[in-house]
Amino acid sequence: MNKKTNPGLKIICLNRKASYNYFFEDLLEAGIVLKGSEIKSIRDGKVNIAESYAVEKNGELILINSHIASYKQASYSNHNPTDERKLLLNKKEIKKLIGKMQRDGFTIVPTKMYFKNGKAKVELAVAKGKKQFDKRATKKNRDWNRDKARYIRKSS
Repeated sequence: MNKKTNPGLKIICLNRKASYNYFFEDLLEAGIVLKGSEIKSIRDGKVNIAESYAVEKNGELILINSHIASYKQASYSNHNPTDERKLLLNKKEIKKLIGKMQRDGFTIVPTKMYFKNGKAKVELAVAKGKKQFDKRATKKNRDWNRDKARYIRKSS
């Protein structure tokens, strides 16, 4: 599988569960406010964003429920692994996202975390939750495509 990737982009973690649970309407990139011990732990790859989401507090977007493991060498200045972390976006983008969340019933879910030119970034998706029958249809299509690929490989 040859995927072209950006040479300045280093993916830290993916939220593969999000595409199964949500329909994505829009993707955008946001910076994230981190402490020193948090960024060192991220560089070690000890991050989990599988159950996290973003909410609005005081006109800002906050990432909730993301887990960045404690950094072993940080001693007394270590961080809380499940702290709320502020997302860095323009005011116009924040207002647009808050409007979609309140009016249309969308949620904001992180899909991946990566380094771009040395800075930690989070890719956010404006998403709508899938119903159970949508999830079954997704699974059915995925299984069928996998089986179809096997049949094609066997016949050639």
